[in-house]
Amino acid sequence: MSETVQIPSLKGGGTIPAYVARTAGTPKAAIIVIPEIFGVNAGIRQKTDKWAAAGYLAVAPDIFWRFAPGVELNPDVEAELQEAFGYFQQYDPAAGVYDIESAIKWLRGEGVAKVGCVGYCLGGRLAYMAAARTDIDVSVGYYGVMIDTMLDESHHIARPLMLHIPTADHFVRPEAQAAIHAGLDEHPRVTLHDYPGLDHGFAAELGNRRDEVGAQLADSRTAVFLAEHLA
Repeated sequence: MSETVQIPSLKGGGTIPAYVARTAGTPKAAIIVIPEIFGVNAGIRQKTDKWAAAGYLAVAPDIFWRFAPGVELNPDVEAELQEAFGYFQQYDPAAGVYDIESAIKWLRGEGVAKVGCVGYCLGGRLAYMAAARTDIDVSVGYYGVMIDTMLDESHHIARPLMLHIPTADHFVRPEAQAAIHAGLDEHPRVTLHDYPGLDHGFAAELGNRRDEVGAQLADSRTAVFLAEHLA
């Protein structure tokens, strides 16, 4: 069962629209699906539905709710891709972490003891930030952007974090990937996985960017990681 809810914001008032997918019966835990720069589109809703089918209470918050509420974009359409880049430039990730905290609080209010998150692109960066700045139980980031600029926060990471890194990511260049490995390889709470030859967006549910083999491998690793740390 799915629905749209309004989550009270912990920063600046207002409410955050969020797509919620509920499992049949009692959920074993909760998962926040943090979107890319394309909004809560069909692909993100499909990911959220899959987590509900796996037994979780899953929620995808509208991260652009402050200035572009309800936007849904297709990365395979050039004009919509450029529109998304514009929203990325407007976005304040520090405020976005408060949105993740708001979702954590709301989910725990729903009676779920443990909460994890899975983020993509900008959402992957927010997953890293959530691991460093919130009390979320476990975080996973796919092709997170600009993580290399935030490695000074890594000592705050107290809960498990997994990052999926495609080596041919044209938004996260080799030097950024090298910095991430140098800063996080030895971190006891962090697990890194490289995907040789794959590009940004390889685990998208829909569209031209998806690499089926790579997506299935990454998603299987994510499922095991979340199950372990949300048990």
